[in-house]
Amino acid sequence: MKNQPTPEFSGATAFGHPKGLMTLFFTEMWERFSYYGMRALLILFMTKSIVDGGLGFDDKTAGAVYGLYTMGVYLLALPGGWLADRLFGLKKSVWYGGIIIALGHFTMALPGIQTWINGASEVKDSLSTLDTTSFFLGLILIVLGTGLLKPNISSIVGQLYPAGSSKRDAGFSIFYMGINIGGFIAPIACSTMAEYDMHLGFGLAGLGMVFGLIQYKLTGKALDGYGEAPKAITPVEVTAQKKLKSLTTLIGLIGVILVGVLFTGIIPINASAIAGASGTVIAIVGFGYLGYVIAFGGLSKPDKNKVGVIAILFVFSAMFWSGFEQAGSTLNLFAERFTDRTILGWNIPTGYFQSINSLFIIIFAPFFAALWVWLGRMNLEPSSPLKFTFGLLLLGIGFFVMYFATKIAASGELAAPSWLIITYLLHTFGELSLSPVGLSLVTKLAPNGYGGQMMGIWFLSVALGNLFAGLIAGEASGGSEEGLAAMPDQFMMIVYTVIGSAVLLFLLKPVLKKMMGEVH
Repeated sequence: MKNQPTPEFSGATAFGHPKGLMTLFFTEMWERFSYYGMRALLILFMTKSIVDGGLGFDDKTAGAVYGLYTMGVYLLALPGGWLADRLFGLKKSVWYGGIIIALGHFTMALPGIQTWINGASEVKDSLSTLDTTSFFLGLILIVLGTGLLKPNISSIVGQLYPAGSSKRDAGFSIFYMGINIGGFIAPIACSTMAEYDMHLGFGLAGLGMVFGLIQYKLTGKALDGYGEAPKAITPVEVTAQKKLKSLTTLIGLIGVILVGVLFTGIIPINASAIAGASGTVIAIVGFGYLGYVIAFGGLSKPDKNKVGVIAILFVFSAMFWSGFEQAGSTLNLFAERFTDRTILGWNIPTGYFQSINSLFIIIFAPFFAALWVWLGRMNLEPSSPLKFTFGLLLLGIGFFVMYFATKIAASGELAAPSWLIITYLLHTFGELSLSPVGLSLVTKLAPNGYGGQMMGIWFLSVALGNLFAGLIAGEASGGSEEGLAAMPDQFMMIVYTVIGSAVLLFLLKPVLKKMMGEVH
């Protein structure tokens, strides 16, 4: 009698994968719908005049706030994952994170709701103050909720598959397709609503998260046994968990008090200064920690070299994301102010351009995956540092395309949409060359016992890049006559910096390959 093959996993399946994958697919799709839908409107709302229903921020302040927000989303993923592992459990973290995200979006929509209920005339005097307060409170809630949901939902996907499962990679590919479907639909849907009122766009983003929560709860049985809260058994574990709960509560209360004090205006807030200081702190923490691991982590020389590679790539990763994440800030403002968006008499909403990247990923990600496999079979697959170089080079070429678009804008004419579309295409190719490779490489280079911490360092570089993207947007968005005249030179400076980084990384490639040892 022949041996029967061992099943990949137990329980209900759908299309050859655990049924829980579909629950997580749609939860993540709706969460990304809420995130990208709101992000498409964020800097436009901040820079729009108060008369036109915005906050009336100058570009520098708006860029700094945008950078701090997107930085926070990635930064809080670190404590969010840590608390889930030790206290809440992954499933509850996703649930509570989604609720907090939805509350954040609805808080941002509050002024629009009040206007709709009471009429614009009755709330005109108080609307500006309400808008600013609800806006910042909503952003804080979204950052907190995303920090709880984002890292933990991916971890549950990994738990659905046993170690060594041949379908794990395919499962993650399906899961990430949900991210891009949400990222494609959301800017179109929310920007359409925002044409009537920006707050309606924020509200629709929150409604998307509510849809995700409803289906998460209705189909949650498919996740039974996965992502459960840790159980404290021994007296030592019980005591440790109680201390952690008390500490978390205390930090939460301090946070609430601090936010309350900031909203009173007792402590003046300078977003640009906070953003600049945050960048310095992140860089010091990142390199300080890596230096500590190398010097005092008890690592062998090969492992020290691998951590050194992570430290070097930290810089180039932050450089890439500081350019790529300008899609939602600098390039979004360019689409709003300097792009001819009229087709057959219809003015395309600015936020529609934010769907282009996700559309290109849906189209081209399978081709890139197949390309690396084919080159691998031919023994021609580029090394990871070389793929990083390609990513930076494509990013720089994309900004070089935008240099010509800014020349048109500086001459007083509107640029064709094709300039932005070509730029987003090149940036997407750069993302596909660098982002998946970076995640994979960090897992391979991380010494034993440092896997999660090194992944945290990777996300720290992404957070730093997002922060810089916002700061750059404040300087290169052409918000004044002087800024418009200087915009081509500023974009060319970005080109020089990014392509110069690509050349430097290429020159470092032999050194990095030697330091990586057996890791390809």
